[in-house]
Amino acid sequence: MSPVFALVDCNNFYASCERVFNPKLEHKPVVVLSNNDGCVVARSNEAKALGIRMGVPEFQIRPLLKAHDVQVLSSNYALYGDMSQRVMETLEQFCPDLEPYSIDEAFLSLSGFTSRNLMEYGHTIRATVKRWTGIPVSVGIAETKVLAKIANRVAKRTPDMGGVFDLFACPDRDDLLGRIAVEDVWGIGPNHARFLIQHGITTALQLCQAGDQFIRMHMGIVGLRLVMELRGVSCLDLEQCPAPKQSITCSRAFGNSVTTLTDMDEAVSSYTARAAEKLRAEELAVTTMTVFLTTNEFKDTPQYSNAVTLKLPVATDSTHELIRAALQGIRQIYRDGYLYKKAGVMFTGLIPASQVQVDLFDDQNRARSKKLMTALDAVNTRFGSGTLQYASSGMAKTWRTQFHRRSPAYTTDWDALPVARA
Repeated sequence: MSPVFALVDCNNFYASCERVFNPKLEHKPVVVLSNNDGCVVARSNEAKALGIRMGVPEFQIRPLLKAHDVQVLSSNYALYGDMSQRVMETLEQFCPDLEPYSIDEAFLSLSGFTSRNLMEYGHTIRATVKRWTGIPVSVGIAETKVLAKIANRVAKRTPDMGGVFDLFACPDRDDLLGRIAVEDVWGIGPNHARFLIQHGITTALQLCQAGDQFIRMHMGIVGLRLVMELRGVSCLDLEQCPAPKQSITCSRAFGNSVTTLTDMDEAVSSYTARAAEKLRAEELAVTTMTVFLTTNEFKDTPQYSNAVTLKLPVATDSTHELIRAALQGIRQIYRDGYLYKKAGVMFTGLIPASQVQVDLFDDQNRARSKKLMTALDAVNTRFGSGTLQYASSGMAKTWRTQFHRRSPAYTTDWDALPVARA
């Protein structure tokens, strides 16, 4: 059976999530900002038409935003994560073989659907996702994942397509590939793009026609697979079993500069607790922890950054053990007299929690700790993140990341549910 892939990609996902629950945003330029309302991380089509670039700091375009009445919102990750899950569950109704690729896109295997009209099926998928979740999507269909990415790009950028493009039905594929810049091919990073352009390869068609030996010599086997995919030879299967995580990181930019060790301890404790929750959700334990901090390099103030890596005596997933280690680490590298902008923790050396080997001199009650962590996670899952937390994380949290324009968590907080009035 010949492979057939569909890439379903949500259009302007963050902005679309906001519009689902606030219809007043329809047909208006919308931008979503990063943590602390710093930079633009999502734009509606109307905002893109105004020339607003991804990643531009909000303060630099404030006059433009005001002149065109651009709706500016803070990131609402709880809402976006839940809406992503709803989109994925909807897609599972159409295909049992699905690979979520990111928060807003997924690959589907349509190999068993070749007897159907794939364009019609794509439109059915698109209409159903819109009806069930309110999120508009684009669908690209082709015989490989790389070509499906290109097909999706065409579907999204060509209004006449109606949001769906089947590359199988394209009468002149070479002409299409000749209009795709090589740097826009999925898997071609900036370094490879510069190298290829220097050697006269500027389009997807030219890359497709490049010699195998040249590609393998300069881009390795991964690059050769990518070129084979462009030629219609499927080399990348769906990844339905995600590879185990190699690391878990939790770091944030502070809402206000941290200038005391007490505030730094609170922030690092809070970040460690969050990372430990992620660790237990993956049923993993950590053997090595890195703690880091840094000042704001964009301010004309004394600069300092540092990190320390700690080897844990016994692999663990217990929040209290990890906080204790993190605080030991941050006190080694903290220095007075600086305005700190960011700190965080990174867990590496991850192993399955079921394979933890206890040290002969370990004095921890592991069974009791496991029950405590289970109860902690259960309460926070039921009543909301942070319902139960360690005292070392503080109460006032003046350093907390700021979201001054955040919309309600419509789907994950009972108190934020929309209210209909007759």
